[in-house]
Formats: sequence, C-alpha cells, structure tokens
Amino acid sequence: MRASRPPLRRAALALASTALAALSVIGVTGAHAQSQTLPELQALAAREQPALLKTLQQLVEIESGSSDRAGLDKIAGVIAQRLRELGGQVELIDPHKTIAAPSSDAGDGPAPVGQMVKASFKGSAANGKKVLLIAHMDTVYQRGGLQQQPFRIEGNRVYGLGIADDKQGVATIIHLLALLKSTGFSDYGQITVLINGDEEIGSPGAHATITKLGGEHDAVLSFEGGGGPNGADALRLATSGIASVDLKVKGRSSHAGAAPERGVNALDEMSFQIMQLRDLSDPKNGKQLHWTLAKAGSVRNAIPAEAVAQGDARADRMADFDGMEAELRKRIQTKLLPESEVTLAFRRGRPPLQASEASRALGAKVKALAEEQKLELVVRDRPTGGGTDAAYAALATQAPVIEGMGVRGFGAHSSDSEYVVLDGIAPKLLLATRLVMAIGSGKAL
Repeated sequence: MRASRPPLRRAALALASTALAALSVIGVTGAHAQSQTLPELQALAAREQPALLKTLQQLVEIESGSSDRAGLDKIAGVIAQRLRELGGQVELIDPHKTIAAPSSDAGDGPAPVGQMVKASFKGSAANGKKVLLIAHMDTVYQRGGLQQQPFRIEGNRVYGLGIADDKQGVATIIHLLALLKSTGFSDYGQITVLINGDEEIGSPGAHATITKLGGEHDAVLSFEGGGGPNGADALRLATSGIASVDLKVKGRSSHAGAAPERGVNALDEMSFQIMQLRDLSDPKNGKQLHWTLAKAGSVRNAIPAEAVAQGDARADRMADFDGMEAELRKRIQTKLLPESEVTLAFRRGRPPLQASEASRALGAKVKALAEEQKLELVVRDRPTGGGTDAAYAALATQAPVIEGMGVRGFGAHSSDSEYVVLDGIAPKLLLATRLVMAIGSGKAL
C-alpha cells in the first residue's frame, strides 16, 4: 500500500478543497445531520475514502467466484462482521433453506452455492421510510485469478479482481452506513442490506428473497457500477431481461476415414443451424441473441454424433422472449441433414427492469442532489443490454427501484483490466448517503 498513499492524499485534499467552496445544504431532517452542511458532508466523505479503499482491498483479496463455496463463506463472514460493527441485526441466509427453494431454471446457471448476508438497521423515525440496499459478493472468476488481477492503485485507477462487479458496491454500502453512523443520522424507518453470492449465475437462490424484500420497502437502491471510466456517472431505471438458449443436435457416429457416409454429422447440422439462427437480434428494439458456446464430438477421427450450443438472449420486455422462442422453434424445423434430430430449450432468467413513474421521479431527485454537489449525472430510462438483481426487486412493488448507485469503473468480467475510478469514489459515496438520508426522512418520496 506504500505506493498508493500519494494518490489517496491528493484525492482527499482535492475533495476537501471542493467541500470548502460549496454552499448548499442537504435539506433533510435528523438531530445531528440537520446541522451539517453539504461542505461538511463532502469533507466527511473525503475522509472516509481511504477506509473504503482498505475495505475494497480486503474484499478483492478474498476470491469469491460463484462456484467457490469456501471463498463465498469467507467473504460473507467478513461482510457480516462489518455490518454488525455498524450496529446492524445480521443474519446469514442459506438459499437452500428459504421458503422458495432455488431452481436452476430461475436463473442463467446452476443452483447457487453462496449464502446471503442480510442486515437490518432500525431508525428513530416512527413513520420513517424503509430503504433496501442491494449488491453482490460473487464474481465470474475462477480461483487463481487474483494473481493476474491483484489489488493495486495506478494513477486514478483502482484495480482488482471483481472490484467493479461488484465489490465496489459492497464497500460503498458499508461506508455509506459508516457515514450515517458518524453523522448520527437515524431519521428513517429501516435500512435493510442484502448481499447475495449468486448474482453472476442469475441469482437462482436469492431472487425470491430479493423480490420479497423489494415489496417490503419504500425504495430500492442497487449498487452495481455507476457508469464507465470517462464522462458522467450514470443511473439506470431500466435493465434488460436475460434468457439462455440450449441447442442440441443428435446425429450418428461413424469412422471418419473408412465409412464417413454411414454417419450423420452433428457438427455439420449444428453449423447450419447456427447460421440460420444468427440474425434474430434487433438492437433498436432491445432484442439480442448471440451464440456464445459450442461443442461437438470427442475424437478427431470419428463423425460426431452429438453437438451442443448455447446462446445468450436479451430483451426489454418479457413478451419479446415469447416471439424469439417461437421463431427459433420454427426455424429449427429446417435441417441440412434430414436424419439428424434438433432440439431446443429456451430458459427465461432475470426479468427486465422497466422504468416506472415512481423511479423516474426519484431519479430526478437524485439528479438534483448530484447537481448540488457539482457531480455530473445521467439518468437512463432505457436498457443498455445488462441485466441485474434490481429487476427482481421490482417484481412485487410499485416503489422506485434504481440501479447504478455504485462507483464508475471498467473491465468487468475481463482477464486483466477491471478497475474503478479513484476520484469517483467519494462523490458517489456522498451522493448515495445523501439519497438515503432524503428517502429515509421522506424528503425524496
């Protein structure tokens, strides 16, 4: 960490200097927070940034791929302890023991292995609002990836395995709560935190809990990354739905040299099918289908008897998946090799998150808060292709649901370049904290 001190010091001094020049107040109630001006809160956020970076390092250095139970248990324990220290009533939830048992076809991957960390913080306002904060602790990486992506600070970039997706979100929530505690702000009904360990495989175990909690709160804030490395921060009021497509071809094996004519080449048929199914995307209307995995045969000198392929489907509306599936099933009736058998499975995973009037209204208030602190912010109400757990939170509620409350970054799911923007940390932490204050006290809803 020795090499990281200068950029941390510079960032803190710059933010503190900006804080002295600002004149706006947050405009929320609360015994201690009411007397704090925006410059004072900016200074607090700047002073909190080094601690947040230490938390980020701690989280990054625990490898927690979605199938790594040992790593997920370790990071869940760390997060649970941090939330207890902040005063939360904490429980670890095993997805296999919830009322709605996990199902592999509820998401885009196998059954979950990770626990959920849930923490509840009771406020002092009898009629205060209830806010749900969500993020995830699992990553897409296999164990050993930390060697290629260690935690490090280089200039204005903070690198690390899973740092942008979504360990920055977990750290931001922890230090948002720390800021609330340091200001003495408790003018809310309840703040609930839920950190799950199966988001990257579609949240098959956590989605029911997320939906249930979404229906019990007055607002949901999800802490996936808040935009790219350059330009404005971004909030999302809408995200894409996700589905997976499994295509299977059954042929007949035969010796590739001595009797190829006796075989039915499953690879040939699969190639034909992929070519005739490759044009179903309609990006202007939010529909995408991309074939991403394929496999055929087992040895070089045999006509392959089987071939499989998988596709990733995205849509802005669940009804669009119905049309996509119908077209796929229609087209596979046309075959290159009449003796081959072609079957298709279409599994709907995360639903799309659609912008509501409530989320648009809250988005406008977030933008106003950002303008007060001179933070450039874009609020998007059309999906851009990504799917998140925020969509599950919106299934059983009319309350506003906002995605992208985390820090700006780049390189999610990459092999060597995942990072968050150093000078974007404190401003987003401040914005998220002020938003929770405004929602909790009823000023933003």
